[in-house]
Amino acid sequence: MITIIAGTNRPHSRARLIANIYAELLEGLDAPHQILDLADLPADFSSSALYHNVGKHEDFNQLVQQAEAADKLVFIVPEYNNSLPGVLKGFIDGLPYPGGVRGKKAALVGLSSGTQGGLLALSHLTDILMYLGTTVVPARVRLPTIDQHLNSSGELTNSLYLQLLKEQAAQLLAA
Repeated sequence: MITIIAGTNRPHSRARLIANIYAELLEGLDAPHQILDLADLPADFSSSALYHNVGKHEDFNQLVQQAEAADKLVFIVPEYNNSLPGVLKGFIDGLPYPGGVRGKKAALVGLSSGTQGGLLALSHLTDILMYLGTTVVPARVRLPTIDQHLNSSGELTNSLYLQLLKEQAAQLLAA
């Protein structure tokens, strides 16, 4: 099972739209998958589900179970202030340690309104995941100037972006 994580809690995010596109690619490859949208995180999770409250928040626990059920993960990571969204880091911090994402394979997709395509966000997330014992596949896809290539129907209009996502999905399945 592959879990695609839309890495922001922003409602109706571009990350979720890209997660939907990735899910379609995986369907075409007959790969079982699910989407974990951080928009479904409880608003108070940082105070009600972490630290001394680990395991006590049922809604948070359901999202943790989605991540743990995966053999492989796909992180769709929007760039926030030259890094990854804090809510994504908070979610990762709330996963069981040393379990959670240890021993899994992960593919990373960065997106940004600017021209870097989330380069530093992907670098930061790679460091975090590697520390946690997650193998990051080499093909880290960056989608710069995403607003110019994602239409109002949630379709990518850039054929190169689609090709990069397809190649990464194939690499993840082979890993």
